[in-house]
Amino acid sequence: MSFTTPSRRHFILGASAAAMAGITPAAAAGLPFRYAFSAISWKEDVEEAVNVAQRLGFPGVEPFRHNVLRYLDRPLALKKYMDDRNVRMATCSNGGGPNFTTNFFDPAKVDQSVKDHIAFARDFIKPFGYCNHFKMNMGPRPPGYDTNDEQIKRCADAMNRIGRETIKMGLRLAPHPHVNSLVQTQHEVDLLMKETNPDWVWMTADTAHLVLGGIDPMELLTTYWPRIAEIHYKDAPRNLRGNRKVAVPRSGPEAGGHGWFRSMVGPDSGGVDFPRIQKFLIDKKYNGWVTLDYDASMVPPGSNMEAFLITNKKYLVDTLKVDPKASLSGFRGS
Repeated sequence: MSFTTPSRRHFILGASAAAMAGITPAAAAGLPFRYAFSAISWKEDVEEAVNVAQRLGFPGVEPFRHNVLRYLDRPLALKKYMDDRNVRMATCSNGGGPNFTTNFFDPAKVDQSVKDHIAFARDFIKPFGYCNHFKMNMGPRPPGYDTNDEQIKRCADAMNRIGRETIKMGLRLAPHPHVNSLVQTQHEVDLLMKETNPDWVWMTADTAHLVLGGIDPMELLTTYWPRIAEIHYKDAPRNLRGNRKVAVPRSGPEAGGHGWFRSMVGPDSGGVDFPRIQKFLIDKKYNGWVTLDYDASMVPPGSNMEAFLITNKKYLVDTLKVDPKASLSGFRGS
């Protein structure tokens, strides 16, 4: 079954979820959306990522499952730690750690993957009370790398099954197209969106992964705007702006984008037109999260992630004319 047109119920559900999260332009002290950064580089030390957010004035942190293993059975303990520092969890990504499956192309593994994701959303993300979406990666590509439509449709069916349950929790399921994952190309994204129900499935749009996968970020945002739940800001090499082919190798450490990601400011940055995207989000009155999705592979030798984030925060302030700290106003944890 194909789902192509966002329904009225889809917009109502999305608005309700946003209201539950308290995410409104007015609450952001003049900003239409809030900024977070990824905690992926802190391994299991998610507390230090929260401390960095407090020091730098970022209102949110976006951990992965591997960052929160010590809190999987006590999410409210982490929530309190974050509330005490006036930092929120934007969402928590799937993957990382034991006893969790992320295979959405193998018929023998899909059912367990669906169960694991529903349980993670229910038992860890929902208790925070204010998260309004569940950003998730879609697992590995099949052996041999190339996908077929049947595999993407199988993934879409799994997304529908997960999203049908998470929306009952107030969480919009937001799968993330990602190079060297099951869904990375324009065709794969289009088929996934066609085959998923807009009442149950949205999307996380990562600017770097889109460029590296041969997808124009502005074109994707424009085409699927009613279904965009979150934005990741990350740059790609300048010569790839307008790229229409998968740029990364098919195998090896660079297949997932490592070595191809760029800071928003730097001599080889510019694969993503951030001022244009920023204006688009403001014009659309986007009221979700924008996450600086940076990992350790991007940090220059001799530096650290906190210094790297300071540089990119300066770009937000000086070039995009926003101060992430401004959105802390009226944004205490519930």
